[in-house]
Amino acid sequence: MKRVYLDNAATTPIAKEVIDVMHESMVENFGNPSSTHQNGRMAKAAIEKARKNIAKQFHVSASEIYFTCGGTEADNWILNNAVSNLGVRTVITTEIEHSAVLDTLLHLQKKKGITIVYLSLDAKGRISLEELQKILATGTEKKLVSLMWVNNEIGNVLPIKEVAEICKKNDVLFHSDTVQAIGSYTVNLQELPIDFIVASAHKFHGPKGVGFAFVRKGIPMEPMLYGGGQERGARSSTENLHSIIGMDRALQLSYTSLKEEMSMIADLKEYLIQGLYAIFPKLCFNGDSESKDLSSPKIVNVRFPFSDDMLIFNLDLLGISVSGGSACQSGATKGSHVLFKILDQEQFQKSSVRISFSKFTTKDEIEQFLQAVETRNTIR
Repeated sequence: MKRVYLDNAATTPIAKEVIDVMHESMVENFGNPSSTHQNGRMAKAAIEKARKNIAKQFHVSASEIYFTCGGTEADNWILNNAVSNLGVRTVITTEIEHSAVLDTLLHLQKKKGITIVYLSLDAKGRISLEELQKILATGTEKKLVSLMWVNNEIGNVLPIKEVAEICKKNDVLFHSDTVQAIGSYTVNLQELPIDFIVASAHKFHGPKGVGFAFVRKGIPMEPMLYGGGQERGARSSTENLHSIIGMDRALQLSYTSLKEEMSMIADLKEYLIQGLYAIFPKLCFNGDSESKDLSSPKIVNVRFPFSDDMLIFNLDLLGISVSGGSACQSGATKGSHVLFKILDQEQFQKSSVRISFSKFTTKDEIEQFLQAVETRNTIR
């Protein structure tokens, strides 16, 4: 039985080209980037080349890119710095952000006494720009807005440009967890006034354990780690050279054929949706995940017209890898915090599944998934 992997929002398979460049680096470029001899200088040069390549992709300077171990570390660093170093006292967010943001904010609320303001959400998980504007125009304390570009569970796409402009108009810092957007959307940070974004390489066919933070020039940042002065003093620790090089290559590949690949993935998403409707005419979709314009082409979150606690487990037995929500909370027993906030109790009790695609997903795999769902529904 050929397994079908449809959980790319959790992580993506590493592209062969990325593996090749990482293998070459492991063999040929093993020096410590902090060493002053030739081996060290070669390693350092490779890191800085990758930094420049990534910065160029987003139209920023290399000094604004900091390498991290992933999106969670970057979110933590940015939010902690905003409170401890930049004087932020109020953070405006939503209750359907990634746990890397929500849990960090709750920690800062407990330890630093910050105020967290949660924006209202409609039944689709959308915010109100009017409410955001009203909140930002109220009070004189230092504020920060933290809203993710693409929701990792329901695929909703934030009207990022409008939010950024509202923040700029009100002289408020804007942080966006862009982990699900990097490699899927064109990002020009010269035109888009975001102060902080984050990325994780394993979301766009790069290696796990590496990512980066973008910090707008002129914003002071306290170190996230002490001890060696790497990353211009911001993150002490010997750099993950081979993974940084792999991330650079993965990002280049993502943007080389972005339009064509996103179009192909969008077609697969539509094919899946129509196939599901053919089996379950009364099917529902969570958030805006059914929409072509308001959600990521890579994510579908479907709510079946029944409750089956064993659905994902049994799909796994049938060779299908999907999820019920964020992989970062896969051990939780109370279900998706995102769906809990936007669905009523009856809807929440229904079985919901997140299906997420990549450029390696095929129509045959969608067919196998549909057959598995139909089989499971028949024997249920």
